[in-house]
Amino acid sequence: MGDRETSNHSEVTDFILVGFRVCPALHILLFLLFLLVYAMILLGNLGMMVIVMTDPRLNTPMYFFLGNLSFVDLFYSSVIAPKAMINFWSESKSISYAGCVTQLFLFALFIVTEGFLLAVMAYDRFIAICNPLLYSVQMSTHLCVQLVAGSYFCGCISSVLQTSMTFTLSFCASRTIDHFYCDDRPLQRISCSDLYIHKMVSFFLCSIIILPTIIVIIVSYIYIVSTVLKIRSTEGRKKVFSTCSSHLGVVSVLYGAIIFMYFIPDRFPELSKVASLCYTLVTPMLNPLIYSLRNKDVKEALRKILGEKIFLFNSILTENRVK
Repeated sequence: MGDRETSNHSEVTDFILVGFRVCPALHILLFLLFLLVYAMILLGNLGMMVIVMTDPRLNTPMYFFLGNLSFVDLFYSSVIAPKAMINFWSESKSISYAGCVTQLFLFALFIVTEGFLLAVMAYDRFIAICNPLLYSVQMSTHLCVQLVAGSYFCGCISSVLQTSMTFTLSFCASRTIDHFYCDDRPLQRISCSDLYIHKMVSFFLCSIIILPTIIVIIVSYIYIVSTVLKIRSTEGRKKVFSTCSSHLGVVSVLYGAIIFMYFIPDRFPELSKVASLCYTLVTPMLNPLIYSLRNKDVKEALRKILGEKIFLFNSILTENRVK
């Protein structure tokens, strides 16, 4: 029996990504929707990274973390969106075995890194609001680099474990993945291996990643809220809540979708696809919008960059007219 499973496992050279089960006429609409959202992700996150790197006023821990968040959002959405858009036009909708492994590995790496980065950002806001006089000392450049590097390291370790564990399964039941990208749960559905240990280890991995980060975020915001309520100035309270509500909005969308996807029993594949859209495309699109539209410093930096570009463009036009 073991030899047969190994043989069947070795025969799998590619998978078929079913995607969304809609009539063919809607594929064009979905393609255009994915294209629009992905274009906004590229524009918003690249723009945020450029603003953070070029404006000296944004050379602070908060914007250092925000720049890394934009980098992570840009890359993990790029792991998913282009292939999904290609499959709207593809007859075979296939992805190679190596491509599936790579997609799962990179997605797991960046999504876990994002979770830790959001926890780091909550801790940063806690120090800034609750201990403002010690902020520059406690949130040193060295510590900020360590926190970001630690987030990537945790993402990498988790991804290696999750990917290696998933692709030791035997896929002799089918090679058709009922999803729009390679993910652990849809791959479990087409495996003919005993999934008990795999599911226990996956649940344990999700728990040790999600629970500590949520605890850090919740505890940080309990202290933040208690400190804000002591502020007598209405304007001061409004400013702090404006900054923190942006972060909380991002956390709520991301963690809500992930908890639904990985902790709720896997009975509704189509709902799982919709939940996946929230953290693969919606969150990366909303992050730069939320942080820029509700952030005075980012808006001023954007105006400065746009002003310089417009001035340069006008200068070039003037020179051409003179010639």
